[in-house]
Amino acid sequence: MKQPGGGAAVKSRLVAAGGRLAQEFGFNRVAGEVLACLYLTEGEASLDALEAELGLSKAAVSLAAAQLERLGLIHRVRKPGDRKRYYRSADDIGSALRHGILKFARARMAVLETELGRADEALADLKKDAGAKFLEGRVARLHQLNKRAGRLLDNPLVKLFSKLG
Repeated sequence: MKQPGGGAAVKSRLVAAGGRLAQEFGFNRVAGEVLACLYLTEGEASLDALEAELGLSKAAVSLAAAQLERLGLIHRVRKPGDRKRYYRSADDIGSALRHGILKFARARMAVLETELGRADEALADLKKDAGAKFLEGRVARLHQLNKRAGRLLDNPLVKLFSKLG
């Protein structure tokens, strides 16, 4: 049985699902929608077209596009004589997603390591504080867990998996 609304309705539902999925994994919902929309678009789309199709502000779409571009999930397309910004999804979205997720995880781990370093410095000044000893142990454990996670991401099997299409 044919669905009412045609291809546009199907695309709209898939784009919304992409946004929800991104949000459930702790990513930006708008970025998930932009990625899904571009993946389901033949060729490239301008920021203006994405804004209109998604019903979002230009700022929200622009920020999401910049984030996705940094992760390698979308690419900017230049058109001679046209100042608009155009984007298209990565050709191999599966590989790009795996690579993007690994890149995202590494960035988050680096932020955590910075915060743990600050905690180490602050706790060093609190040697006489009764709770500081407990916190030092927990922070040391978090350092270890973060390093283990980094080794896991550096595992040759994980690297191989991230390259598979």
